[in-house]
Amino acid sequence: MAVFGVLAAALGAVGLVVPDALLTVMGFEPVPDGGRADGDHTLVFLTASSMAALNMGVYYVLASLADWKAFFRWTVPFRLLTCAVFTLAVVTGRAPAGFLGVGLWEGAGALATGLALRYEKGRGTDAP
Repeated sequence: MAVFGVLAAALGAVGLVVPDALLTVMGFEPVPDGGRADGDHTLVFLTASSMAALNMGVYYVLASLADWKAFFRWTVPFRLLTCAVFTLAVVTGRAPAGFLGVGLWEGAGALATGLALRYEKGRGTDAP
């Protein structure tokens, strides 16, 4: 959880400071300065989602430090949903193939979290 939180916060910060770098990492072609059409709100959306990622990353780190198992459990179905939505966006042509990595990252994180929670519960170390 802490690793995911740090990565989410770091990528959120990158998106706020160097949005074109984040676009490139996700498989989108950055548009040169002055090349955006009127009404293109890509950078506004990127700023909002980067700020959300930064905040979410901090939440994950804080939940990890507090060993907040309930939070960990809540993330599993929602990260699986995110995986499905992002993967579907690529499959339907709504997003470039590079974006599939984002969906797979979410799915892998959800599975790892779910398996870790199950393992801890089996060992009797699952605190409320």
